[in-house]
Amino acid sequence: MIQSKMPKKNNRNFIGYGAKGRKISWPNNARLALQIVLNYEEGGENCVLNGDKYSETFLSEIIGAKAIKGRHISMESIYEYGSRAGFWRLNNLFKEKRIPVTIFGVGLALKQNPEVCEAIKKGNYEVAAHGYRWIDYQNIKKSVEKKHMKQAINTIKEIFGSRPLGWYTGRCSPNTRDLVFDDGNFMYDSDSYSDDLPYWEYRGKKKQLIIPYTLDNNDMRFATNQGFNTGDHFYNYLKDSFDALYEEGKTNPKMMSVGLHCRLIGRPGRIQSLKKFLDYVLEFDDVWICKRIDIAKHWIKNYS
Repeated sequence: MIQSKMPKKNNRNFIGYGAKGRKISWPNNARLALQIVLNYEEGGENCVLNGDKYSETFLSEIIGAKAIKGRHISMESIYEYGSRAGFWRLNNLFKEKRIPVTIFGVGLALKQNPEVCEAIKKGNYEVAAHGYRWIDYQNIKKSVEKKHMKQAINTIKEIFGSRPLGWYTGRCSPNTRDLVFDDGNFMYDSDSYSDDLPYWEYRGKKKQLIIPYTLDNNDMRFATNQGFNTGDHFYNYLKDSFDALYEEGKTNPKMMSVGLHCRLIGRPGRIQSLKKFLDYVLEFDDVWICKRIDIAKHWIKNYS
C-alpha cells in the first residue's frame, strides 16, 4: 500500500480583515493613500556578464523570450533603455508634478549607474531594497538568498548613507519572508499582493508589517500576454482602480499601489498615460500621495 505524505500545516491567511474590514484614518482624513513605486532593475537582471548561465527572459518587449546560453544583445539593450532613457523621462515627470516616489532598487543595478543614484539622492525618493539581483529566487538556496539580502542592504547603505527600511524581492522564494524576519530591521515587507491595506504578520513573539504591492496596477502588463496594449488601457485601468477605492474610501479608506519600470512606462508611447493619470489624481484634495515608508510609519504609530 502506498502511503501519501501528510501535507504541511496550512498557515495561509484567507480571512484578513474579513467582512467588517478595518476602520482606519489616513493623514488629513484622506480617502485614499496612493503610492507610486519605480522599480530600478536595469543591470541586475540575468546576464552572462553577471555570471549567470542564461540571458534574461522576463519583462521586456520580447514577450515569451527564450533563455539563451550566452549574450542576448537585444534583451540587454532593452534593459539598458531603462537606465539610459526611461529613468530620466520618469525622473523629470516626478519632479515636474512633485510626486513622492518609492524606488524598489536592485543593488547591482544601482551600483552600475552613479548618475541615476545621484538623481535619486536629490529627488523626493525613498529607496527600498529590491534584492541584490533581479532574478528568480524560487529555487535558490536559502544561504545564497540570505547573502544577497545582506549585499542589497550594504550596497544601498554605501550609496545612499543609510540602510533600506523596506524590502521587496518580487520573484521571491518560500524563504524570503523568514529572512526578512531574521534580519529584524525592515520597517515593512512588500512581498505580498493579498490586501488593499497593510497588515501584521507574526512569527512567535516577532511581528512584521506587510504593505502589499500590486501586479495589476502595474506597467509590467505591457510586457505580458493579454496585458495592456496601449497607454489608454493602462490609464483606464489605473483610473478605474482609483475611482473604486476612492468611492470606498468615503467610509473605509484604502491604499492603492502603482508599479512602474523604467524600461516599460519610460517609453515615449506609454509615458503619456502616466502623465494623464497623475494629472487626474492631483485634482483630488483628499488623497494622500505618499511613499511606502510614510505608510509604514503611520501604520506603526497608529495600528500596532
